[in-house]
Formats: sequence, C-alpha cells, structure tokens
Amino acid sequence: MKLVKLSLIITLFFVSTLAINAGEIFYNILDYGAKGDGLTNNTKAINTAIETAAKNGGGTVYFPAGDYLSFTIRLKSKITLHLDNGAVLIGDQEKNGIGYDLPEEDAWYKKFQDFGHSYWRNSLIYGDSLRDIAITGQGMIWGKGLYTYDKPDIKGSGNKAIGLKNCFNVTIRDISILHGGHFCILATGVDNLTIDNVRADADRDAFDIDCCKNVRISNCNINSPTDDGLCLKSSFGLGYARATENVTITNCHVYGYDHGTLMDGTFKTEFKDEDPNAKHSITGRLKLGTESNGGFKNITVSNCVFEHSRGLAIETADGGIIEDIVISNITMRDITDTPFFIRLNARMRGPEGTPVGVCRRITLSNIIVYDVGGRPKFPEAGAGMVMGIPGYYIEDLTLSNIRIVYRGGGPKEAIDKEVAENIDMYPDPYRWHSLPAYGMYFRHIKNLRVNDVVLQTLNRDERPAFVLADVHNASFSHIDAQKGEDSPTFILRNVTEITTHQVKGIQDTEIKKAENQKL
Repeated sequence: MKLVKLSLIITLFFVSTLAINAGEIFYNILDYGAKGDGLTNNTKAINTAIETAAKNGGGTVYFPAGDYLSFTIRLKSKITLHLDNGAVLIGDQEKNGIGYDLPEEDAWYKKFQDFGHSYWRNSLIYGDSLRDIAITGQGMIWGKGLYTYDKPDIKGSGNKAIGLKNCFNVTIRDISILHGGHFCILATGVDNLTIDNVRADADRDAFDIDCCKNVRISNCNINSPTDDGLCLKSSFGLGYARATENVTITNCHVYGYDHGTLMDGTFKTEFKDEDPNAKHSITGRLKLGTESNGGFKNITVSNCVFEHSRGLAIETADGGIIEDIVISNITMRDITDTPFFIRLNARMRGPEGTPVGVCRRITLSNIIVYDVGGRPKFPEAGAGMVMGIPGYYIEDLTLSNIRIVYRGGGPKEAIDKEVAENIDMYPDPYRWHSLPAYGMYFRHIKNLRVNDVVLQTLNRDERPAFVLADVHNASFSHIDAQKGEDSPTFILRNVTEITTHQVKGIQDTEIKKAENQKL
C-alpha cells in the first residue's frame, strides 16, 4: 500500500513538472494580448510572444483556434510558430502607410532579379540569419492583404506570406497557405530546409527555393494557376552567385486550377486561356530557373503528379551550371504546354563578364503524359523541347521509358517552319508556339540517349515525331512513334553519329553525318 502511494506521489510530481515545463516552453499569443476575432491587429502581441520566448532560449509560440490579423511577424532563432487546427493567421491590409516592414535598402545587385526576389522584410512572416526555426500545425496562413504584384510605391505593403533569408535548419510542415501574394514561400540562402505536407493555393508562385542547399520537399499539394508552382532558383539576390544544390522533391501534386479551388476541394476550371481579358495563361509547373546565376546541382524529383498545368522546365539563362539532375516516376494529365522544356541560353542578367552557363548530365525517366496541347491559338503546340544555342551545347541527356499522348493537329507545312534561336530572351516555351515536330525537338545537343519511348496524337498530325538540329552523338532505341501517312519519323539537320535500333517503321540505322535527311 505504501509503495502504491509512493508511486502515485512520484507520478504526480512528474506530471506537475511537465506541466510547469510546458508552461515555460509554450507561449500562447492570447496571453500576450492577441485576439482571434478577425478584427484586431495582433502584430505587437505576436512579436512580443516571440521576443519573450527568444529571451528564454526559444520555444513554441502557439496560435489557438481563431482568426488573427497581423502585419510582419519577425521570427527569431529557436522559435517554432505553431498554428493549431482552426487557427488562421491573416495578412492585414496596410492603411495610411502603416503596415508591413519596409523592404531592405536597394543595392547595386538588385537589378539582376525581379523586385520580389530582392526583398524579404515586407513579408507576413520574416526571418534573416536565423537557425533552428519552424512553422507547423494544421492551421492556415491567409495572405488576404498581400499584393500579388510588387507595389514599391505603396508604403507598408506586403507581398509574400513567408520570406526567409540566410537561415539554417528550417522546417515548414502541415500548414496550409492561401493567397501568398507574390510568393507563398520565398527561401533564399536557406540551408537544411524541410517543407513537408504543406498545402499551397497560390495566385502567383507557391514555393521559390533560391540559392539553398540540402533541401527536402515532400508530400505537398500545390495549386498555382497564374505562375510557377514549385520553383528552384539561383538568383543574385544575396549579392553573389550561389548554387541551389542537394535537393529532393517527392510525392507532390502540382495543379493549375482556379485560385482557391484546391483549398475548398472544388478544383474548378472556369478560367479559360482564350479569354481576351486574361492577363495570364494556366501555369502551375515545376521549374529550375529562370533566375540562374548560381546554377543547380544534385537535384532529384520523383513520384509527382501534374494536372491541368504545365510540365517540367529546366533553364540556365544567366551563366549558372546545371548538372546532375534526375527526374523520374512522373505522371501528367491535361498539360497546357510542353511536358518538358530544357533550355540553355544567354539572357545573362548578372555581373558583366559572366560566361554563358553549362547544362549537362540530365536524366528524365518513367514519365507518363496524357493530353498535351498548347494555347487555344496554337492547339498543335506541346512538343518536348531541348535547346541550347549556337556554340553552347546541352550535354549528356537521357530520356527513357516515356509515353506521351499529344493533342496534335499540326499541318504538314509546319515542318518547314523557321525556329528562332532567341539567344538572349526570357526562356519559356511560349516564345516558340508550335514547332516542326509534334513529339520532341532537339537542337544544339551532344550525347543524347532516347530509349523506350511511345508517342501518340489524339488528332491527325503531319509533322514528324522527332526533329534534330545540330545534334551530335545520339542514339534512339525501342521507339514507337505514331506518324501521318506520308510523314517521316525523323528529320535530321546537321547531325553526326546517330544510331537507331528497333524504331518502328525504320530499319536499324547508323548515320555518320546528315545535313538534311528524313527517316
């Protein structure tokens, strides 16, 4: 009996100790004057809770259920913001110059990237040079008062939900973000970054991961109808070129449905590209670039689903090196642009004297795509595009185990279309509209391997499946490509060392040089 009483006393002691410790570790914003009434601005209360926690060595700043208006929340090291189920952090609207923190002062290098990529302070949640921070919980961040486009002329305006710079050990997990302004998440120079199980319903970019190392993005649902969904960048925003490297992206869904319809589960498509008043076309997309001063290295993307969006884009335009990229196990449906766009060009938005970039060692495999088509004015657009520029080649590219069904409909005369180089232009598929090939267009490539590929069209198309221009050392094996009655499978222009093996309708071939040949 005495042992039972002693055990009970010890248990009660530990429970009370844990309760005391929990009281010290968790900082409920209501205890600092916050009100979840959707009317009160809680900026001061939330930041006071954060400052108190930081002075005590860190802890969790807790948002219970409620609607909390706020301007800039200034994160500090060793702080977790936890939004409980039912908690909504709402970006308030600036008024009479009172609002979000002002952007950082201008510096000479700000001209090398767009306004939004050069500033972090004017965010709903902001952190610079921090470590060991997290944003978690089943609650929501609603950037109601954030601007979708940059408004530097409006004092106190905010334009991103989460802006982090030069941080280390960062976790963002389980939250939802609705209307993130220009960016739901802008992470620049953030290392050891984990984004997991986040739902983002964006009206511009969802996630921009810029100049970051050791990044894991997993299990996220991303809807961004008017801009890029999941975007890796390597801008000059830090004042120097820094690669984005060691990144894994897995088990994510990327959509381009109408804004807000991911969060409410309706997945509507009332917006139409052919609307003459539309200021955009359906985007979505997973992209490396366009800001690419520092380049991209060691990137893997796997087990992702794309629907009613664009596909993949890998771009170096500003002198960066792209190398060692693997993209596998991807399904796409209702793709409004090309399923993949790999581009090396020379926009060169960066310090004078920077050399043209490099693009090499890229593998795309195990990809299924159904219903690929261009914008309404160019329904036959949609071919996969891989293009360097004269004198600068994309090297060591492998495409394997790929099946694509295009809308098709291209006329025979499109075969003779002149394809512009667009050497110094913003790299995007819309610059070319439709192409001489319905399936895949390759230009300025060295060491190309295409294996186990099936290409089909929903509508009759008189263009060839493949066009190769200035391509050297290429092999095609186990290819089943649908074609029109009088259409070739290949058009070869300035091609050397190409082999075909078990290509439907073509005998096994080895060609040393072809100036202008059809197969």
